[in-house]
Amino acid sequence: MKPLKMIGVMSLLMMTLLTQCDNDDEPGTELDKPVLDPALVAEGKEIFRFDTFGDEVFWTDLLHIDKAILGDSNGGFGSGVSPTTALAVGLKVDAEALPASLVADISAGQVDLNDPATTVALLKLDAVVGLKGSFDVSGKLIALGVTCAVCHSTVDDSFAPGIGKRLDGWANRDLNVGAIISLTDNAKPVADLLKVDEATLRTVLAAWGPGKYDAVLFLDGKATRPNGTIAPNLIPAAYGMQGIELTTYTGWGDISYWNNMVAVNEMHGIGNFSDPRLNDAAKYPIATENGLYNITVPNDLVTSKLPALREYQLSLDPPVPPVSSYDKASADLGAMLFTGKANCASCHKAPIFADNVLHTPEEMGIDDFEASRSPTGKYRTTPLRGLFARTKGGFYHDGRFATLNDVVNHYNDHLQLDLTQTEKDNLVEYLKSI
Repeated sequence: MKPLKMIGVMSLLMMTLLTQCDNDDEPGTELDKPVLDPALVAEGKEIFRFDTFGDEVFWTDLLHIDKAILGDSNGGFGSGVSPTTALAVGLKVDAEALPASLVADISAGQVDLNDPATTVALLKLDAVVGLKGSFDVSGKLIALGVTCAVCHSTVDDSFAPGIGKRLDGWANRDLNVGAIISLTDNAKPVADLLKVDEATLRTVLAAWGPGKYDAVLFLDGKATRPNGTIAPNLIPAAYGMQGIELTTYTGWGDISYWNNMVAVNEMHGIGNFSDPRLNDAAKYPIATENGLYNITVPNDLVTSKLPALREYQLSLDPPVPPVSSYDKASADLGAMLFTGKANCASCHKAPIFADNVLHTPEEMGIDDFEASRSPTGKYRTTPLRGLFARTKGGFYHDGRFATLNDVVNHYNDHLQLDLTQTEKDNLVEYLKSI
C-alpha cells in the first residue's frame, strides 16, 4: 500500500530572506515572462481545479471521506460534514459556482448550513474548492477526490468568510489537513504504514493545525523534530513561479517534478513516478519499503497532464499588495536598504526575487532538520513576490518566525547587519510592498 499522500505541497514556502550571494539586480527590474499557450493554460486551469488524477481510490476507497461527509443521516457514518464544519476546517466555497437562486436563499437564511446534505449539494455544483464529488444517476454521492486547488487556492471572502471568488495559486493557510484526514474511520492502514498505533497517528494529525502539512512524513516517517515538536511545513503559494527553477523549501526539483510527486505520492493519484534518490532505506525507509521511488501503473492519469498544469501555474501572477497595506514612503526607503546595507537582493534578486540557488543551513542561520530530509540537504531561496498574501501562519518553511519583523531581526543578528530600528521598520514595509 502507498502511504498517506495529501496534496500538499506543490512547492513548500518562505525559507530565506537576507542571506548573502552575488547579484547586482535592482528591485523593479522587469520580468521576462514566458510565452504561454492559451489553450494549454485553459486546460491546466481545469486540471488544477477539478482533476483528482484518480485519487478517489485513496480518499474514498481507503479513507471513506465521502461517507464521513454524508454522515449517518445520509448513508455514511458519524455526524457528517456540514458547510459550517467544512468552513471551520478551512475548506472554501466558490461563490461563482453558485446559482443566483441559491445565493439568494443563503442570503435570506433559507439554507441550512448545519446540514451535511447541503455540503453534498455544493459538491454537485463543484463549488467546494479542491474537492471533487462523483454521483450516481440518482444523485447520490459515491466517491470523493481532492485536487491541487484544495491546498493551493482560497477565496476572497467577498460573499462571506470562506465563500467568495477563487484565488488560484494562493496558499490556503486556513486548511486543516490533519483534521480532514482524521475524519476517516479507517486510519489503521496509514498507521501501520508509518509503524505507529492509530492513536499516535491521530495525535500527530491533530497537532499539524491550520495551514500546515508534512509531505515528507510519508517518505521518511519522521513526525517530530529532534526537540520533540511536530514537524509539518506551511502550505506554500503556487503563484509567481515564472523564472523559478527550484520548487519546495528545499529545492526537490522543478515545477513538473513536484507536481508529479504531489499527484502520485501525496494526493494518491494513479500515475507513474520515479526518483532514484528516494531509494535510500536509511533516509527514506517508508518510500523504499513501499516502492515509492519507482511507481509504474498501466493507466497513467498524471503524466500527460503535467505540461498543461505547469502552463497554468506559470500563468498565475503574484497578487499586488493593496497600497493601503503598507507605508509607501517607508517602503521606498526600505527598497534602498534591500539592495544596499541589508543586502537582501544578493539572494532575492529582482525581478523574481530569488536566485535559484541552494543554501546551507549555516548560511541561513537555522537548524538543518528540514534540509536533511531533502535529497539536496539544503534550503532554496524563497521568491518574495506576493509575500503579503502568505503571511498567515508565519514565515519560513515551518512558520517559526511569526512576523516579518522577526525575520529581519533574525538576519540582522545572524549576518551582523547593524540595522537601526527605523531601518528594520522600513525594510519590513518594503517586503510588504513586493
